[in-house]
Amino acid sequence: MKGNKIFLKFFSIWFYLLMQVHWWKQISNVCKTDADCGQGLNCFQCAAANATAPPICTRSLATPVSSFNTTLPFNQYAWITTHNSYAIEGVDPGLSTFNLAPRNQEDSVTSQLNNGVRGLMLDMYDFMNDIWLCHSYQGECYNFTAISPVNGTLTAIATFLAANPTEVVSIFIEDYVHATNGLTNAFTKAGLMKYMFPLAKMPPDGGNWPTLDSMIASNERLLVFSSIESKQATEGIAYQWNFVVENQYGSLLQNCPNRGESQPMNSLSRSLVLENYFPSGPNESFACVDNSADLLNVLGVCHTAAGNRWSNFVAVDFYMRCTGGGVFEAVDELNGELECGCTDIHYCKAGNARGVCVQSAPAPVGPRSPVPVTSASPTPGAASSPESNAAASLYSSTSFMSLTLCLAILLIRH
Repeated sequence: MKGNKIFLKFFSIWFYLLMQVHWWKQISNVCKTDADCGQGLNCFQCAAANATAPPICTRSLATPVSSFNTTLPFNQYAWITTHNSYAIEGVDPGLSTFNLAPRNQEDSVTSQLNNGVRGLMLDMYDFMNDIWLCHSYQGECYNFTAISPVNGTLTAIATFLAANPTEVVSIFIEDYVHATNGLTNAFTKAGLMKYMFPLAKMPPDGGNWPTLDSMIASNERLLVFSSIESKQATEGIAYQWNFVVENQYGSLLQNCPNRGESQPMNSLSRSLVLENYFPSGPNESFACVDNSADLLNVLGVCHTAAGNRWSNFVAVDFYMRCTGGGVFEAVDELNGELECGCTDIHYCKAGNARGVCVQSAPAPVGPRSPVPVTSASPTPGAASSPESNAAASLYSSTSFMSLTLCLAILLIRH
């Protein structure tokens, strides 16, 4: 029986790593539709980078942190975060002839969570005797800037947490709610209070957070931060700037200065680092450029600015738009650095000394590395038909399935 368990563990690891190899080989392949790409990829053309280039397979799914070591403190992980997560194209409450609220994302909060987003930025306002998500100004929500009542979004988060008992979600609230116990009532109504990570367990002095696995085991899997300091005393909701340093939002400069409300980026009295990388006004067509090479390059800049600490949250607009690996690759890099000192989480191996990296899968093909010339990849400068890509993919899939079947037979016999 013990031998069966060991073999099953080996088989599971092998299966996961082989899936990573098969999946990564398709990034940057020329495509016509999403069907030409593997799971976790979509077919996308970044016209802002090259208007004449054909669509290619780009990443649209994060590596699940739960598939790696979960015994580290929470502040030793990195998470994809969506800026104005609720400001979704096509969502309009119909309160005004023209809704002027800018949009920063393309898919629902449920879809964002399913794709691996674990940090949500929500702007909450008192509006129409309720709490609404609103993209407004001067602390007031209007008919023409309101987007949706908050309950729908909070309920979606509760549904996700219930269905995914090993996942942890963080919410950053730009808070304009002044109704007594307004946030508490909203989270209670949505069924989220049972998941709330308690303020008493948050390190007040920049120390390490509880480990990720302990948070999962205790079912305290929702972190909520408010921009109003008094909420910490009145509702037990953490004041963001007591625990987080954050760089100036709305800037794509490669220098990572702190925003006004935050302590300096290198303040070690705050143990979480939030890195914003999006322009002042959302630019959907250019987001694929912002979320690619420049984003990857600024990770090191913010690391230096934050006192040689890697970011825990990376916030972007239109998170699925990129020219290869995008924010998904960025967070893989951050988690690799945080966990084992390697440039990708897939290069970490349990038991290895820090900095000893095992390239068990090929490095993700992104804007900083050329597409390797293989039978499954087009020769640079030459067109590759979707048919040839599909044939190569089919060959890889057939080989993969054959190997899997052989191991499955061995497992049964064992």
